[in-house]
Amino acid sequence: MKVRVGVIGCGTVGTGTVKLLLENRDVLEKRIGFPIEVSKVADLDWEREREFEVPHALRTTDYREVIENSEVVVELVGGTGFAKKVILEALDKDKHVVTANKHLLAEEGEEIFLKARGKGLRVGFEASVGGGIPVIKALREGLIGNRIKNIYGILNGTTNYILTRMFEEGLDFEQALKEASEKGYAEADPSLDIDGWDAAHKINILASIAFGRYFEFGKVHVEGIRNIDSLDVELGRELGYTLKLLAIAKKLDGEVEVRVHPTFLHTEEPLAKVSSVYNAVMIEGDFVGKTMYYGRGAGSLPTASAVVSDIIDIARGIVAGGKNPEPMPVDWESEKITLKKNFYSRYYLRFDVPDKPGVLATISRILADNNISIASVLQKEMVCRLAGRENEPVVPLVILTHKAYELDVQKALKEIKDTPVVVGEPVLIRVEEEAY
Repeated sequence: MKVRVGVIGCGTVGTGTVKLLLENRDVLEKRIGFPIEVSKVADLDWEREREFEVPHALRTTDYREVIENSEVVVELVGGTGFAKKVILEALDKDKHVVTANKHLLAEEGEEIFLKARGKGLRVGFEASVGGGIPVIKALREGLIGNRIKNIYGILNGTTNYILTRMFEEGLDFEQALKEASEKGYAEADPSLDIDGWDAAHKINILASIAFGRYFEFGKVHVEGIRNIDSLDVELGRELGYTLKLLAIAKKLDGEVEVRVHPTFLHTEEPLAKVSSVYNAVMIEGDFVGKTMYYGRGAGSLPTASAVVSDIIDIARGIVAGGKNPEPMPVDWESEKITLKKNFYSRYYLRFDVPDKPGVLATISRILADNNISIASVLQKEMVCRLAGRENEPVVPLVILTHKAYELDVQKALKEIKDTPVVVGEPVLIRVEEEAY
């Protein structure tokens, strides 16, 4: 028995997927015991240059032809509108689906998963998070016996490259972004990456799997790295920290935090050592403890590898004689889970202040009044900036707090900003460190 697979969307990942299925056809058949046949490949533009030439006999511009001639439909179009239409049509016709579409699954995945579950069909989405890193398979299979406590991820290669260059070479944000663009690591419009949305889509998917609930994407806390100052990267280094765009999912007492933001990690932490365009995910379970998954998080061939992994899993179920449904990341937990907004974290706070008596006392009092305890203070008198108020020279004052609640910190910053001892906007960067 053979299993027919059709691909809709032949861009970077689609081309890599077709290439893998055709070039490694014999290897796959030997390993799984039956052939995988590429039935049709749909794309609207067959004139553009690709790194692999899809055989003319497989080409079509009609996605419906792919659905009709396949047992497994692979959606690699991207976006939400047309991609969602393709997936729902495939499910309506009793076809299993594989997709790498993190954007669609994070924002509108509940409808897709519920439809698939109702029809006893599979939706494979390993490639939606981490490219070729098998982190979804680890959560759904390898760690299935664990209650997941937390997930920390560096889930975007573009931002990790930029922050690595700022940390290692002292570049400012714009210089590092320009370099990333020149090397092909950043899109022409890098907003989804540098503003944190790409990582947010991915952590929302992982949180749904880990905690058995579909979390409304609009409620995920998202901050990017666009406003990161190289001064804070350098001051963080002096304090023993490395700055990363960290995606976090934590569960405590029936509440889940799902958030993405710049985060200081102790320089000796494994995640802090993940550099350049690489991704990594650390997952902690109640029995297994901490596990870490590392590799390239994007690119044609790594992502194609994950797509084909899903295809093979589904194909094995088909050959075994059943539709082989599996739990979907929607409502598989009966307990009530709410999305927490009042995070409990350590904080790095930087204020530009005049170098004169009484400044620290004023700021300390406001922090104390808001239940925020100071862990350490750093003032760099040799770093002077000309600010407002007739170009008054100011110096950076850095305060590291013990763990505090987000709402208390935000309230305190607003009060401090309104005092005459601070010039401009305070800087807040969260710190993840177990010792505190």
